[in-house]
Amino acid sequence: MSDDKNDDGLIFVLMERFEKFRLPRAIALKEKVDGGAVLDDYDVAFLEEVFSDSNKVKPLLDRHPEYQELAARVVSLYREITEKALENEKSS
Repeated sequence: MSDDKNDDGLIFVLMERFEKFRLPRAIALKEKVDGGAVLDDYDVAFLEEVFSDSNKVKPLLDRHPEYQELAARVVSLYREITEKALENEKSS
């Protein structure tokens, strides 16, 4: 099987996981921190898993620059969540 076909399958799985699980969870976390709440251990573990996985996906993004803008927007969302969570933590 060629690398392109392997990449296509991996991209499909990653996009499906993002759409069904990670994006809804990220939106919920964004609403949580925007409401002034702090992250609990479960939230932090989720974010750590996302950041760990993002490092593993970098070579895939290098091979498929057409997904880099989407990846940048996703990273921006997670950055907003963590910055606001830190701000909430400091003020609590």
